[in-house]
Amino acid sequence: MKLNDLSENEGATKARKRVGRGIGSGSGKTAGRGVKGQKSRSGVAINGFEGGQMPLYRRLPKRGFTNIFMKNFNEVSVGRIQTAIDAKKLDAKVAITIETLKAAGIIRRAKDGVRLLSGGEITTAVTVEVAGASKVAIEKIEKAGGSVKLPAVAAAAE
Repeated sequence: MKLNDLSENEGATKARKRVGRGIGSGSGKTAGRGVKGQKSRSGVAINGFEGGQMPLYRRLPKRGFTNIFMKNFNEVSVGRIQTAIDAKKLDAKVAITIETLKAAGIIRRAKDGVRLLSGGEITTAVTVEVAGASKVAIEKIEKAGGSVKLPAVAAAAE
């Protein structure tokens, strides 16, 4: 077998319709577009246009807003930290920070900080330095003999 012998299975591909090639072809003159009107011409842009009726996107009410000051945190559960310690990706003796979590592959990129959540269980005593933590997550870590260090601003807010 040679490369020039290779071909697609019969009926697997369909030839494109060549329109606008004379009236004898059956798709000549208007090329299947019909006659007159905006859609028969080039440069048609009528997405969302409803023939003069008030379009749906204008009939519906506006709701909410985007808070431009909102912080975007990486969420890491207590159980995920324990799994990483068990897999020897994190050292329990060293304080766990954004850098150590990134190096261990737990978070991909540092956003506005890490928020510790309470999912899962932790049995190892660790020191965690994060931007925020839920009350239950702090309780779980302190129960295991560890501690959670929060920045002064976050500690004052909670």
